[in-house]
Amino acid sequence: MKLEDAKMQFVQAWGSFGSSWGVPRSLAQIHALLLATEKGLSTEEVMQQTKLSRGNVNINLRELVNWKLAQKQHKLGERKDFF
Repeated sequence: MKLEDAKMQFVQAWGSFGSSWGVPRSLAQIHALLLATEKGLSTEEVMQQTKLSRGNVNINLRELVNWKLAQKQHKLGERKDFF
């Protein structure tokens, strides 16, 4: 099994756990993706890897930041936010 496949299985499993705990599945999937990724991800990268809409990703990233489970990072020369 490739590392990328294992990472996506973790994201799917964490999403299932989250929904059984009363947390929206997409929020839990985004959280798992951020946990399993070494570098910060932009909104577009999260959208691409989770196959979720921009609105869904934006709302859930904002919620993760509010819960202090994710941090917004700024990179020099970039206009995007990274999480």
